[in-house]
Amino acid sequence: MTTPSPEVAEADRRFRLWMRRNLEDAAAHFGLAVAGEPVFGWRLRSVGAPAEGPGGRRWLRVVSEELSWPKGHAWTGNADADALHGLPRPRVIDVHEWDEGHWRRQRAEVMTFLPGMPCSVTDVPGSDLELSGTWWRDLARALDVLARTPTERISTDQAKVTRRVRAAFGDDTDVRVERWETVHGDLHWANLLRSPLGILDWELWGRGPAGTDAATLHCYSLAVPELARRVREHFPVLETEHGRRAQLYVTARLLHRAGLGDHPQLAAPLREHARSLLGG
Repeated sequence: MTTPSPEVAEADRRFRLWMRRNLEDAAAHFGLAVAGEPVFGWRLRSVGAPAEGPGGRRWLRVVSEELSWPKGHAWTGNADADALHGLPRPRVIDVHEWDEGHWRRQRAEVMTFLPGMPCSVTDVPGSDLELSGTWWRDLARALDVLARTPTERISTDQAKVTRRVRAAFGDDTDVRVERWETVHGDLHWANLLRSPLGILDWELWGRGPAGTDAATLHCYSLAVPELARRVREHFPVLETEHGRRAQLYVTARLLHRAGLGDHPQLAAPLREHARSLLGG
């Protein structure tokens, strides 16, 4: 990300402290004690940490939004994912919501604690990430189970694909999605655990273009060519027309994020990947 101004840095510091207090308040509500260093989500909108209580070790997460935002599938995605079976994902045990004055809505979720280690502390991994063949096969099986699971939730629809791809690559780009499946919707490396496999952060899951999850993981790996090669090796959908269109959408989405200052190391690889997908 770009370096923030001193004013923005100070505002972020204060917001982090406020979110930490929200985490402590949520822990007290559930009869838990925060038992690890908090981890902040994208743009500080969420904070989570291990917590201990009578039932053992849990994961406690608080997400904060302006009052006009906390609605729709993304707000309840983690809890809604409890309807999914056969996947290595945390289960939501309890939920608590409250308002902070007239400006923010808070949602706290207590979840089961998964035993694996994060593949990366950031969305984009380092060059030293080594994963076993078993891990890759387990991930492929999990995403196949997910893809075949029916749901009425929508992660990405045709209108969103069309808008994002044409904004990035022009109005003549073919964006018709002909195959849909259930997807995680945000499968980057900070949302994956290893030893054993775990899949975190189910806010955005629902129906989306076939190959979206493999395409997302691949695009987040482009700065580490050997890792990107392994993603392609284990997810042959990327070599199909369905997978190509999913990659166009994900590439466009991440280029938009890069334009906002996120993961700048991906900007050049994403542009090169787009040229390849478009036959340039």
